[in-house]
Amino acid sequence: MIRPAALHDLDAIANLHAEARATYYRGHIPDADFEGPAERARTRDSWSGALVRDEPGAAVLCAERGDTLTGIAAYRAVDGVTTLTQLHVSPARWRQGIGTALHTACVTAWQRAGIRTARLEVYEHNTRAQDFYATQGWRPDPDRPRHDTHLVLRLDVPQAGN
Repeated sequence: MIRPAALHDLDAIANLHAEARATYYRGHIPDADFEGPAERARTRDSWSGALVRDEPGAAVLCAERGDTLTGIAAYRAVDGVTTLTQLHVSPARWRQGIGTALHTACVTAWQRAGIRTARLEVYEHNTRAQDFYATQGWRPDPDRPRHDTHLVLRLDVPQAGN
């Protein structure tokens, strides 16, 4: 089930985020940069802010199986462009359709809002995510294909009836 996230989800979201990030950062950056106490606190604060943000065009979604949080997605406008800022699935639940369900929920919300283009950044070494996004229709952003250690991807949001 996909549902809007709530503040009571904060600890589960922060833990899932850290668990997922470790799978693609480990071996590429120092562990403390993605799972040290300072980074864990920053992650929790960031998600806390996202959960209480009252901003048009912004949302945090959770995927659940039973009573277990299995995935998260967040989007909001960044520099005037709808941006998928986060999409993580618990590694123990990969390849079960959870990422696709979260992505579909985001795209459906964008379609309802009349959004035509979305963007995201994906870590250059996270080839699993790059492959996932490619299957969902994301392509390199021709205007800005890179941002530091991340690839910038763009999605032409399919419009209803197309």
